[in-house]
Formats: sequence, C-alpha cells, structure tokens
Amino acid sequence: MTQRREQEDVGSFEEVMLPHLDAAHNLARWLLRNDQDAQDVVQEAYLRAFKSFAGFHGSNGRAWLLTIVRNTSYTLLKKNRAVDLTTTFDEEIHVAGHESVSPATILEHSEDAELIKEAMDELPSEFREILALRHQEGLSYKEISEIAQIPPGTVMSRLARARAKLKEYLAARMSK
Repeated sequence: MTQRREQEDVGSFEEVMLPHLDAAHNLARWLLRNDQDAQDVVQEAYLRAFKSFAGFHGSNGRAWLLTIVRNTSYTLLKKNRAVDLTTTFDEEIHVAGHESVSPATILEHSEDAELIKEAMDELPSEFREILALRHQEGLSYKEISEIAQIPPGTVMSRLARARAKLKEYLAARMSK
C-alpha cells in the first residue's frame, strides 16, 4: 500500500470512527464498571477497528465500533473471570407493593444520580449493556441487535426485563 493510500485510510478512519469515542467509552464503562479498564478497552477496540478498517464497508460506523467495544469488553471480563451474566434472585428487591411505580416516575423524581448508578451496577451486564445502548446512546433495536449479536426480539425482552429490574431495585431502595 502506498503512503498516500495509508494517509487516505487514516483520514477516513478518523472521520468515520472518532465521532463515536464517547459512545464507545460509555458502553465500556457500563459493561466493565471501571473507568481505567474502560479506557483500556476503548483504546484496544480502536486499534482493532483501525487494523480492520479496510474491511469495513458498512454505513453505520457507530454500530460496528460498538460491536468491537462490546466484544473486547467481554473478552476482558472473561479473562478476569468476572463475568456476571447470570441473574441472581434477591428476595428483598422482589417484594410486592411497588407495581404502580414506573421506572420513568422513579427516575424523574429521583435527584440522587448515585442511586441510579448503584441500581445500574446491580444489574447483570447483559441488562446494563442493553439499557446503556438504548437510553444513553439512543440506538434502535436493530442497531442493538447487530451490536449484541442477538435477535431484535431478544433485545426487546432484555430491555423490558432490565427496566423491570431497575424499577424493582429503585423502588426497594426508595422505600427504605
């Protein structure tokens, strides 16, 4: 490859991928729950994306990059044996009596951002991932489906379950 061609590739990569740096970091931070690990994963993901950029022929650079960030994050979690993909049952969170409180109402009335962060941290990574992609990054179900490599129906059901678990956790914490 000529030097001019390499410079064109670098320019194209920067145009297509750099605008999504914040989204990449947000996803990695929610999945890993550690800012330093998130920075390392984003750096590794950008390096992988750059090396593979010649093979990128899609129109959605953000979804492609976030897929790489997701895969890199899960690789790190597996390597550190910290994968928490299972949902544990917490009796205290699942007590009846909070059915009338919606997640939106809880979030609108909660002025404690730390409480929301704690609630998100309590969720299994598969739920944190879906919530972050949908509500923080504003991605469509189809885009989330491509990134997480799961069917759109699974995205919708995980999102519904994640919202319900978030609602239960917040309702239990707010009633204390």
